[in-house]
Amino acid sequence: MAGDPALSAHEKVGFPDSYREGYEEAIFNDIVGKLSNLQGRSKTILDIGPGCSGLPKRLIAHSATREHALVLVDSPEMLAHLPDGAGVTKVPGFYPDCEESLDAWKGKFDVILCYSVLHYIFVEAGFWKFLDYSLELLADGGQMLIGDIPNVSKRKRFFSSAAGIRFHQAFMGTTDVPQVDFRSVETSRIDDAVILGVIMRARAQGCDGYWLPQPPALPMANRREDVLIVKP
Repeated sequence: MAGDPALSAHEKVGFPDSYREGYEEAIFNDIVGKLSNLQGRSKTILDIGPGCSGLPKRLIAHSATREHALVLVDSPEMLAHLPDGAGVTKVPGFYPDCEESLDAWKGKFDVILCYSVLHYIFVEAGFWKFLDYSLELLADGGQMLIGDIPNVSKRKRFFSSAAGIRFHQAFMGTTDVPQVDFRSVETSRIDDAVILGVIMRARAQGCDGYWLPQPPALPMANRREDVLIVKP
């Protein structure tokens, strides 16, 4: 998709333009608000799966003003769309199976960002290896934001509510009521149990883990959530 010239920058990373166009400033401000280390100076930052839309470009610009060292891990096709610059290191590879390229940074990242990516990792990668290796990379006092997690449990709660029914009907142009089955287990989808498992596993390894909402201004706040992990 990254190599398809017919797709917009948002479409290259899997979103319709309507889901991201005009929202990136609010999304980035939320990220910076949750990752307070980004507001410091001369920090070392890892962005896992940044894609090629406006968000990583904002992070690159922000890092330049703060003199951060920024490491971007993604496919070569995605990284080719992002600007080069002083302090920017591009690592082509499939995370977390890129230890040879990242082992030198073990215990050195003050910030790790993984935004709108966890649902792909959950299906396609070693899920616990992703988390465990990320925690190895965190420095003392480091922060990791696993952001924009599509939570099927939250989605079910929303679409069973009056507000969710109105949202569905307006979005779909229908009078139908969305069908919700709380007892069904949806294979290959992240639910409350998965998110709680991430938090508990991080805590078992000596980190603090927090389950955070997204602000209502974000485009999918009614069905997505964030996890913040902090290494004391």
